[in-house]
Amino acid sequence: MAKASRRGGGRVVTARDVAEMAQVSPMTVSRVINGEKNVRASTREAVLNAVRELRYAPNPAARSLASAEHARIGLPYSNPSAAYLSEFLVGILDEVSRFGAQLVLGRCQAGDAAAEREAMRQLLEGGISGLLLTSPLCDSVAVRQEILSADVPIVVIGSDRFKDELSCVRIDEQRAAYDMTRKILTLGHRNIGFITGHPAQSASAARLSGFEAALRDLAPDAKYNVTQGFFTYQSGLLAAERLLSANPRPSAIFASNDDMAAAVISVAHRRGLDVPRDLTVMGFDDTAIATTLSPELTTVRQPISEMAAQAVDVLLREIRAKRNGEDEPRTDIVTPHTLIERQSSAEFRPRRGLEG
Repeated sequence: MAKASRRGGGRVVTARDVAEMAQVSPMTVSRVINGEKNVRASTREAVLNAVRELRYAPNPAARSLASAEHARIGLPYSNPSAAYLSEFLVGILDEVSRFGAQLVLGRCQAGDAAAEREAMRQLLEGGISGLLLTSPLCDSVAVRQEILSADVPIVVIGSDRFKDELSCVRIDEQRAAYDMTRKILTLGHRNIGFITGHPAQSASAARLSGFEAALRDLAPDAKYNVTQGFFTYQSGLLAAERLLSANPRPSAIFASNDDMAAAVISVAHRRGLDVPRDLTVMGFDDTAIATTLSPELTTVRQPISEMAAQAVDVLLREIRAKRNGEDEPRTDIVTPHTLIERQSSAEFRPRRGLEG
């Protein structure tokens, strides 16, 4: 059987490698590979050239897992962060193609209960073998009501709300936010802004809880200001304006995702502030946007692509078990997070009109 090509050092070529060589996003690679028409001819040619040069191909030898060549995996998606979604799809597409399974995408309008129910019903009634569920849909009451009665294996990514009922792949959101807040405090900052995520998503509450717990434990006298965001760049702009209009303004801002952190840097530059000399900015996720900013973003890395790939593996095992009439035990995988220090953070320097 033909095997996927390997780069130097024996590493298997992935869709991310193709994207880097073609200088496009991983999402564009997936569109070209899946034969979608809404891609420019020049872009399609660049991707196909990279595919040929890297000899990128699925590995048919891996198809034995769960008889995956006959598995149809449903993925409803509705995420406000394009960067997060792109990372997420890379992990899923690499793993699905490696096992020869079929990915069935279903766009869903999050926040509209009727639309969420209808999108879930269409997927569940479309002959899928299993379902992958990520935020914000995994936090929806309407989605929960639909899926818990479904007769297909389901794996949740990025939420612990289902861990007693369904298999989950996640990080410890609270601990990750705690660790980043501790890092901010070790840099000497004592006046800190925090931008929350969408209130309907469990990750938002967990990250805020970790932030506040670190302040209680490590710097109870520190000042902090929490303002609402929604995990979108636009909401980050509005939140940054509110925080930076305070007197005294914070010396550090911790945003609940990289999109909102990027917006903070934009507002800071517009106000004539130097990042990180005048303002330290921290993000969360370590998506592609974190390294396209100037300065590059200090952030929490949750391995989104790897988590998505793990979820596919868990789901395929559960599909195989169901087909064989076996009872596959539920899995709760907590993946380690990492603090990534880049140029957007620095030690606090007292300046006139600015407190720590």
